[in-house]
Amino acid sequence: MKKDTKDNIKLFIIGACIFAVFIFPLYWMVVTAMKTQTEIFEIPTPLWPRDLYLDAFKEQLSLSGDTLRGFKNSAIIACGATLISTMFSIPAAYGLARFRFKAKKGLILFFLITQMLPSTLVLTPLYIMFSRMGILNTYLAPILADATLGIPFSIIILRTYFISIPKELDEAANIDGCGHVQSFFRIMLPIAKPGVIVAAVFSFVYAWGDLIYGITFITNPTMRPITSSIYNYVQQYQTLWNSTMAFGIIAIMPVVLIFIFMQKYIVSGLTNGAVKA
Repeated sequence: MKKDTKDNIKLFIIGACIFAVFIFPLYWMVVTAMKTQTEIFEIPTPLWPRDLYLDAFKEQLSLSGDTLRGFKNSAIIACGATLISTMFSIPAAYGLARFRFKAKKGLILFFLITQMLPSTLVLTPLYIMFSRMGILNTYLAPILADATLGIPFSIIILRTYFISIPKELDEAANIDGCGHVQSFFRIMLPIAKPGVIVAAVFSFVYAWGDLIYGITFITNPTMRPITSSIYNYVQQYQTLWNSTMAFGIIAIMPVVLIFIFMQKYIVSGLTNGAVKA
């Protein structure tokens, strides 16, 4: 057997082991959702349910449950936060990539620092601000709060993507009579489409998975995002693990579908923007 073939087999085995480690929690979530409470606590726990128990999924998808209402609330919050984050981060990233000014490095450092700060650090200041603005217990409060998470990350991603676009395109557009604004909308933005999609996807994921902002700024249970419904399955003496796992599977489906159908743009946006800033 050739050396290259042996190396490929070794890499395949290593990759398969890594894949199994990362996929096992998702597999266990699916299996647990299809077990009864009695079977879940059996020792040893079976790796696959003896009898498929799908009542947990039926309860989640029933119109009488909170899941569908939580889906609607999360969709409103996530789409709103994604729209605001993308709309503001695109021109900001373009300016940081194409123009020179004194505070440029300081702004980039500021955006990097904000990515390291926990959400709880800005929770109290945001609560005070939103209270004075009179937008507590509305969708606008978590939308603006989630946008604060998405904007810095989107700017960092899009800035490196705009840097990877040759400046000769700007110069050619200027020769043809295009100003900075026309050049931005007609040339830069279409080329940066994969990077914009990456920024929008991650902003959506941040907002969809948010819990702390949703339960802090919204006290009305009918307006809270889907992530807040996880508390419904934690009872006084036990936790309904099959219902909890079924809820988790349904809650992550939009994110999974987005990554499945947008993976071409996500890979392109992340790799094309991987340049030295």
